[in-house]
Amino acid sequence: MVVSMALLLFGLTQVPPIRLLPGYVVTYLLIGACIFGPTGKLPLRQAGAFLLPGVLLAALALMNLGFWAGGWLLGLPAWGLLLSRWTPENPIRIGQLLEFLGLLVLGLVIFTFNAIYPFPSLGLFLLPVIPLVRLAYPEYRAKPLQAAVELVLGVATVVVVFAIPTPEGSWSSPWTLAGGGATVGLMIGYWAGRLPQRLRRLRPNHGAVI
Repeated sequence: MVVSMALLLFGLTQVPPIRLLPGYVVTYLLIGACIFGPTGKLPLRQAGAFLLPGVLLAALALMNLGFWAGGWLLGLPAWGLLLSRWTPENPIRIGQLLEFLGLLVLGLVIFTFNAIYPFPSLGLFLLPVIPLVRLAYPEYRAKPLQAAVELVLGVATVVVVFAIPTPEGSWSSPWTLAGGGATVGLMIGYWAGRLPQRLRRLRPNHGAVI
């Protein structure tokens, strides 16, 4: 997903958006499959909330009103994760939406200035490191296929983005774009992953709710 995001965001400044629409749609659906596929169900309410922003932002991009459709992909995994935990008992709160939008705006700012100050691009190297660190946890070691896939994809991402030559006249190399996207995606994804733990206010105890 990081490679797709980086190439899409880079391409929106180089080619007409209409040529990027198929890649945008495929990337969008792949992220949705990764988020909602394991659950085996996708209620209409969640499907609409997941797809509607992408459709609207893609329309703006096709009208040459900015690269927001590509920028939305930076926060899309976290948005999908937030929606996957949306239930009548655990509704999405206004505060959560504001936090998400604030992090997305911050992420776009980081991504934009990453071309000038590429320090955030170092987040690219976390992609293969994170699965190695998580292997220290027994529950994670029980999923060898998942660990192997994440490790291979992380290493492949680093290799691929360094193999792609920097286009002539570009201010940013592909690895800095991918690194900026990785850092922003990990930042927002970490927030979304930690959110349910902070909101778990009720827990049963011998028949009582405390």
